Amino acid sequence: MKIKNKKKVAKLDKVLLITPPFSQFNTPYPATTCLKGFLNTKGISSFQCDLGLEVFLKLFSEAGLTKIFFGIDKIAQYSANAKRIFALRKEYILTIDAVVGFLQNKNLTLAHLICNDEFLPESSRFENAEEMDLAFGNLGIHDKAKHLATLYLEDISDFIVECCDDDFGFSRYAEQIALAAKSFDEIYEKTNNNSLIHNILIDLLKEKLEDTNATVVGLSVPFPGNLLGALKCGQWIKKHKPNVKIIFGGGYANTELRSLSEKRIFEFIDYITLDDGEEPLLHLLEFFAGNREIENLTRTYTLRNNEVTFYNGSNNSSIKQNEKGIQDFSDFDLSKYLSVIEIANPMHRLWNDGKWMKMTMAHGCYWAKCSFCDVSLDYIKRYEPQTVKSLCDNVETIMQQTGESGFHFVDEAAPPVLMRAFAIEVIRRRLNITWWTNVRFERSFTADLCILLKQSGCIAVSGGLEVASNRILKMINKGIDIEQVANVTAYFAEAGIMVHAYLMYGFPTQTEQETINSLEVVRQLFEKGTVHSAFWHKFSMTTHSPIGLNPKRFQVNKIDKTMGTFANNEIRHNDPTGCNHDIYAQGLRKSLYNFMHGIGLDFDLQEWFDFPIPLATIDQDRIYYAISSMPEPKLDLSRRVLWLGNKPIMRNYKKKKKGKIIEMTEIQICNRKEDVILNIKSNYAVFIVKTLEKCSVYSGDSIKLSDLQNDFEANLLDDFQVFWTGYEIGKLRETGLLIL
Repeated sequence: MKIKNKKKVAKLDKVLLITPPFSQFNTPYPATTCLKGFLNTKGISSFQCDLGLEVFLKLFSEAGLTKIFFGIDKIAQYSANAKRIFALRKEYILTIDAVVGFLQNKNLTLAHLICNDEFLPESSRFENAEEMDLAFGNLGIHDKAKHLATLYLEDISDFIVECCDDDFGFSRYAEQIALAAKSFDEIYEKTNNNSLIHNILIDLLKEKLEDTNATVVGLSVPFPGNLLGALKCGQWIKKHKPNVKIIFGGGYANTELRSLSEKRIFEFIDYITLDDGEEPLLHLLEFFAGNREIENLTRTYTLRNNEVTFYNGSNNSSIKQNEKGIQDFSDFDLSKYLSVIEIANPMHRLWNDGKWMKMTMAHGCYWAKCSFCDVSLDYIKRYEPQTVKSLCDNVETIMQQTGESGFHFVDEAAPPVLMRAFAIEVIRRRLNITWWTNVRFERSFTADLCILLKQSGCIAVSGGLEVASNRILKMINKGIDIEQVANVTAYFAEAGIMVHAYLMYGFPTQTEQETINSLEVVRQLFEKGTVHSAFWHKFSMTTHSPIGLNPKRFQVNKIDKTMGTFANNEIRHNDPTGCNHDIYAQGLRKSLYNFMHGIGLDFDLQEWFDFPIPLATIDQDRIYYAISSMPEPKLDLSRRVLWLGNKPIMRNYKKKKKGKIIEMTEIQICNRKEDVILNIKSNYAVFIVKTLEKCSVYSGDSIKLSDLQNDFEANLLDDFQVFWTGYEIGKLRETGLLIL
């Protein structure tokens, strides 16, 4: 029997899109901006808010800290650190508003007070503070103050966790109960508790509902640490605004809830959508308006006849990238976001320092073969790049809308071909932007491409090295090896682009020796300056990865083969052929923390572990030899030539040589830092100048090297390859003449 909503309205419902606590405080999470941009194309009224940021600002304020400290009854039962913070409560209350304002880039002169060691109350987080002068120098006062202010906030966070709400975390809330939660029991029990944070959250939620008059609330839950906040919002709405419809979606649902049978979650929400949210949301709004049958919803769970029911009657179609509209950051007051510095590493700070407008170049991953990755899911397997025109148009619109020019492209792996085209278009449009993204360390990233990316404003890339063992990289099906990673990261570093590496330990069959060898490779990459930041995480086997789908092929065993009623993504397993990976976690993290600060790169690896480890069995100069033996690229005539420099200035003169007068030309190229001067025979000079004009990034399409060869040999009757590898072209190659 078909069920149809009989309610008819003239217009579709007003939508309030919410990011619940907590994600990050330096920039808006992009899910709601994408949905709002899409709804704009349909003429549907929507509003968005970052309740994570707003709860934080209420909590970390004079009024918020006053409530926290005066809510403590028996401080004697807590740790010495908590007692110290409590004893300094007046200093914390007095300084909190000023510190938060400083981190919002207001009252920047406060940096001088923060750095004089008399302004901020200090507790345990300051005990391990980095050597300030070494980390920031004498002139890095604002960065030093940001770091100290961050430690100050972390002290307060430690107090909140110990004395008020043990679920609190800056970028996550009650994350531990949502991770691998096959059962909903613990989560359900948590929803019955109330805390100061919950009260602040609900007060803000009430304000948003009253201000917007929304009839539909969309809760975007990207991570496990957003789940409890979302459920508390839904719980209050269900009780006090029963006519408001509640939709739940985002990364958590997309990965964890694909086999949902738990009914109790629908006590908090009405609908759960999977994968890209634009089409499911639109179809739900049409259903609410009586313009769509429930059977024709898209990728949507709901409770019908007391049973969890999944509807996907629209043939699982997905809206194309060029139909989604431009991300809309309106409704966000970007001046409220904070920039913090957790550690003094220039690359690592990018995640939390700066208002990066988050976008994607392409949907999905163009590689989609890694055995640990959820390559069977839509957000990975369906690869669809944007056109370079629409991408740059969107960038320009967002710059005008927000006044910000920093962009973080959060792709699974940004495609090199599109990155190249984007960089060229950015330069042609003369856009002054700063950007970074996630990549694969593949051979497409040549030295010249890295130079082009840098010229367009790219300052950093992150990419997966995973386990630095060629045997395991082959098992992962990563499509790279250690030598290739060394070369590619060297190209990025030489171009002035910072590199962050994602690292993994505990991959199936990984031995103790391979773990130590992997750490040695990482040490060498830091030592040679080709990697600037990194992060270790333990391998996790997931349901939708090739390993999860076929564990026997990777020699691991599932421990729990039963399906849960709630989240079914991470699979508990054992690895009978590998080592005990957990014992290495602390040493790996400790060594990496020091490497990121340039410390301990000459230490024996044993220094990082409190138990005996094997000696590394790889050459201590492996990365050095990999980089120093990088082959000179062959002259590929099918490649295209691009000139990034300015228009040359020519001055003709005559030179007497062996009694003959030779027509000579001085070519002067003015760069931002210095001038390049070439003195060459006039006929060659004419060819060079015409070539640079044809190949200029501003002139249109680049031209093939083979076309230049034909032109050269037809007019000058010389060997092109001899000319192209000579001194003059060499100087131009150093100055901005690229082969792509």
